[in-house]
Amino acid sequence: MEKRPRYLFVISFDGLSSMDFDFIKELPNFKDFLKEASYCKKVYSIYPSLTYPAHTTIVTGKYPKNHGIVDNTRLQINRSSPDWYWYRKDIKGDTLYDLAIRKGMKVVALLWPVTAKSKIQYNVPEIFPNRPWQNQIMVSLMNGSPLYQYKLNKLFGNLRKGIKQPYLDDFTHQSFLYSIKNLEAELFFVHYTDLDSQRHDYGFNSKEAREALLRHDKRLGEFLKVINEKAICDESAVILLGDHSSLDEDKVIYLNSWLKEKGFIKVNEKGKIINYQAVAKSCGGSAYIYTKDKDKNLLEALRLIFEEINQKFHCFEYIYNREEALKMGADPNCSFMLEANKGYYFLDEITDSFIKEISEEKEREDSSYTRSTHGYSPYKENYTTVFMAKGKGIKKGIVLETMNLIDEGPTLAKLLNLELKDSDGRVLEEILE
Repeated sequence: MEKRPRYLFVISFDGLSSMDFDFIKELPNFKDFLKEASYCKKVYSIYPSLTYPAHTTIVTGKYPKNHGIVDNTRLQINRSSPDWYWYRKDIKGDTLYDLAIRKGMKVVALLWPVTAKSKIQYNVPEIFPNRPWQNQIMVSLMNGSPLYQYKLNKLFGNLRKGIKQPYLDDFTHQSFLYSIKNLEAELFFVHYTDLDSQRHDYGFNSKEAREALLRHDKRLGEFLKVINEKAICDESAVILLGDHSSLDEDKVIYLNSWLKEKGFIKVNEKGKIINYQAVAKSCGGSAYIYTKDKDKNLLEALRLIFEEINQKFHCFEYIYNREEALKMGADPNCSFMLEANKGYYFLDEITDSFIKEISEEKEREDSSYTRSTHGYSPYKENYTTVFMAKGKGIKKGIVLETMNLIDEGPTLAKLLNLELKDSDGRVLEEILE
C-alpha cells in the first residue's frame, strides 16, 4: 500500500517554544492533534536563530552557512531599513518545494520566508515595500502569483491592517482555508507570525502571547475541520512546527558605538559611516562582526576590545572567532560572532550610549526596542522549539527526546519520496512508516 501522503501541510507557528508545550497540549485542538501524533518538544534551531535562516533550513535541511540565508536582513551600511533576504535566488541548492514542483506537484505558499520570485505556483511571498516609490500591492504582485494574490486580496484583504497582528494572520489563515477548498494543490506551506509579534511587543509570558496561542489553537481546529470536510484527512500528512524560541531582554548593546569610539568606524558630521575597518551586524541575541580584511593584528585588537567590554558589562556569553562561528553553522564571511548574555540584545545604531537599559514605558513605545527577542545560540537554556507530525506515512505516538531543525527538510522530503541530497540533517526514520 502507498505510504506517501497525497497532501502535505507544513504549518509554521513562528516563535513557538518548547516552553509553550505544556500549555498547548491542553488546548482542545492541539490536544486532539497530539493524541495520534509523533512529536519532539526539544528541537534545536540554527545559529543565528532568526526567522529567515530558520525557515530556509526547514525547506533545505542545511545550516545557514550552506544555504546562504545567514541573517534576516542584508548588511547595508547606513540603511535604516536594510533589505531582507526575500528572494528564492539567494538560497543555494534545492528546496523541498523545488523538488516537489519538478515532480509535477502544485505548491501553495502563504507568507513563507525567502520565496519571492520562486517557481511556487500559488505564492503570497513575505515581502514588503522598502523604497519610497514602492507600495505593498506592487511588490507582492511582482514577486509572487499575481492572479492568486488578486483573488485573495479581493476576498480577504479587508481583514488585514498592514502587518499588524493578529489581523495579518487572520488574512493568512482565511487564504489558507480558501486555498485548500478551491485549489488542486498537494503541498502547502503557511507561516503564522502572530505569536512572535506579540512576544516582541509584550514579552515571552505576556497575556498577549497566551492569547496568540489560543488563536493558533482555533486556527488549527478550523484547518482540521476543512480537511475533514474535504475528505482528504486519510491522504494527508500534517506538520506543525516552530522555528525558534525567544527570550526576554531589557538591555541593548550598541557595538558600533564602541567600534566608532575605538577608531574602527569613521563617520561624517551627520553620523553616517564613511569608512570602517570593522562593523557589527545585529542578529537580535547575537551579532556578526564583519571586517574589511582578515589582518591578524586587526582581529587581535578587536578581540581585546570585546574582552574589555565584557569585563566592564558582562554582556557577552561568548565571543566566537570565525572558525567557531562556522562550526555553529553561521556566516563564513564574518570575522567574529558575539553571543549576548540573557537580558541583552544587539542593535546597530551608533548612539551616545554603549549599553542602554530599556526601563521607561515611553522607551518601549519606540518600535526599535522589544521586550523579547531571538537570534541567540540554539543551545541557550530553555530555548528550543517544537515539531509535531501526524497523518499518512507517519507513525503514531513516537516521542523524540531531541532533534535538530536541519532534520526537518530531509524528513519531509522522504515522506514525499523525494531526496534533499546535500542536506546537513538526517531523516527521522523512527517517525516514518
